[in-house]
Amino acid sequence: MTARLLEGKVFAAKIREEAGKKAAEIKEKYGVTPGLAVIIVGENPASQVYVRNKHKACTELGFYSEGVEMPENTTREELLAEISRLNNDPKIHGILVQLPLPKALQPYESEVLEAIDPLKDVDGFHPVNVGRLVTGQKALVPCTPHGCIRMLELADIPMEGAKAVVIGRSNIVGKPMLHLLLGRNATVTICHSRTKNLAEVVKDADIVVAAVGKPRFVTADMIKPGATVIDVGINRIAPKKLVGDVDFEAVKEVAGAITPVPGGVGLLTIAMLMQNTVDAAELQLSK
Repeated sequence: MTARLLEGKVFAAKIREEAGKKAAEIKEKYGVTPGLAVIIVGENPASQVYVRNKHKACTELGFYSEGVEMPENTTREELLAEISRLNNDPKIHGILVQLPLPKALQPYESEVLEAIDPLKDVDGFHPVNVGRLVTGQKALVPCTPHGCIRMLELADIPMEGAKAVVIGRSNIVGKPMLHLLLGRNATVTICHSRTKNLAEVVKDADIVVAAVGKPRFVTADMIKPGATVIDVGINRIAPKKLVGDVDFEAVKEVAGAITPVPGGVGLLTIAMLMQNTVDAAELQLSK
């Protein structure tokens, strides 16, 4: 048996289409175009690529897009002042600070993220949004785990009553994924580096989400036949070779459905950022 391939581009296109329709509805109802501001500090080449892709997605969907480029030697005070300006700009409904920050600013990362208005926090990292997610309230949710959930929904893969295992407990993927799956009435186990008998725990799962940052960590003998495997990992093992946290070639012969790397979950992240931007616009305008 070869698993059904869950290709990110198919689901990302659907999510973007939904975001575009919602943006049009907001414009018709309120006379407002959803706006996203992305702050980038320094000249990290990978970050610059991400920022360009975000701007391109905004343009394609008719959003207002503002890129704020700040020099490497930007101070904490200057960065916080820029966030404050965007918090008070009615054209901007979503604010994203591109990570990682330059080394001198990294000690202030939490302070920087918490300075963003929770209603404009399209990354879903603000403690207010984290608290809302944990308590089952409407929240802006981190884009990658939110994209995984939308993929499962759009692929008609049942979550209610399913046994789900999340491998990895990061604040960006693992922990929000746990709460999003709980919100869909799955029974969820979260595994990490201290989990005993990890392979046995994973083998019991109907849905496996791998977000551990280790190349090909999840092997075929860890997967229940027919299980759905969502691979969030992106690991560079050679200059032009990317692999996920799942041993794709072996696992696809056991799983019922699987995401590839590249070409899987990564393509959903920017699509969900667009969705979060229209959701943030609607939240602000409805108040």
